[in-house]
Amino acid sequence: MTYAEPPLREPDLPRTAKVRPTALRTGWTTGACATAAAKAAVTALVTGVSQQEVEIGLPAGQRVRFPVERCEVAGSPPARAEAVVVKDAGDDPDVTHGAELTATVNWTDAPGLRLAGGAGVGTVTKPGLGLAVGGPAINDTPRRMIGEAVAEVVDLSEVGVRVVISVPRGEIMARKTTNRRLGILGGISILGTTGIVRPFSTASWRASVVQAVHVMAAQGERTVVLCTGGRTERAARALLPDLPEVCFVEVGDFTGAAVTAAVGDGMTGVVFVGMAGKLAKLAAGILMTHYTRSKVDLSLLGEVTAGAGGDPSLVAAVTEANTGRHAYELWEAAGLLAPAGDLLCERVQSVLRRFAGPTVTVDVAMVDFAGAHVVASSGRWSR
Repeated sequence: MTYAEPPLREPDLPRTAKVRPTALRTGWTTGACATAAAKAAVTALVTGVSQQEVEIGLPAGQRVRFPVERCEVAGSPPARAEAVVVKDAGDDPDVTHGAELTATVNWTDAPGLRLAGGAGVGTVTKPGLGLAVGGPAINDTPRRMIGEAVAEVVDLSEVGVRVVISVPRGEIMARKTTNRRLGILGGISILGTTGIVRPFSTASWRASVVQAVHVMAAQGERTVVLCTGGRTERAARALLPDLPEVCFVEVGDFTGAAVTAAVGDGMTGVVFVGMAGKLAKLAAGILMTHYTRSKVDLSLLGEVTAGAGGDPSLVAAVTEANTGRHAYELWEAAGLLAPAGDLLCERVQSVLRRFAGPTVTVDVAMVDFAGAHVVASSGRWSR
């Protein structure tokens, strides 16, 4: 299928993110802070003692400690407890910096953990986010982190605990996000895949991406593997196990900067591993994918659906999809994930080849949203 090649664009950074003379400080995700608050509250519920500090485990195994801003216990013996951890987003321009992640906990009759969203935590009203419609916008990794942290305090096979996560002023914070457009109403999302906020969206992160490419070039490597984040990097390493660790670069929003550096350093191969949303932006010719400078082109995904053999009703549904992930789910439900994904990867390959020039080979792979499996590619990998 032929199509009009999109113009190549590398939008400028937001004005407030351009100048940063010092190294950026990492911070903590809302998911990590909610986990810390939940563990502190459950610990107080068990001991009857207000907690001043709490330690939790992050998904990669690191143990970190959080100060507890406030912790209260009610009843004797304790029947209810509440703890607050204030989010420190580091130097990331995050609207939830300073948010009071609050966990309110009580015992339940049936064993196990019951997790709910309270005031200031958004409710999911549209598909395409990997969460149940009607449920709280608490993503999978934070849910798992909270469960593991609570299980460090009580045996959930024997006792039951209800944990309600709330965020004062969360609905106001959400007005500065894209939540409403995504169908998350009434508050913020509890997010994070690593527990750590890395400042992907700033000029200093762009510089760190370029530096990472220079470092691998200095070690004589000639293939750079560009990944959008932690899950895609894990998938990429499984896909290319023979490459040394230095070849894998988390580019965040800065694919164009990484490719430019790779070409300048004489690289001969570029591999891009991503998920549907970032791939859709790249397929449209956008090489800097910061959310303030680009959005998923659903009409492009509609074209891809048609090119993969989708019927008109599926094309229409994809064109009206809520997110890139929603389009992915529609393809999957229709049995078109592989051909549509392959076509999307081929379009990204074409864009990156044009941007990089003739001296560099380009391969593209799309992974699922757990980062566990390659579901499509530009042809190098079979599924």
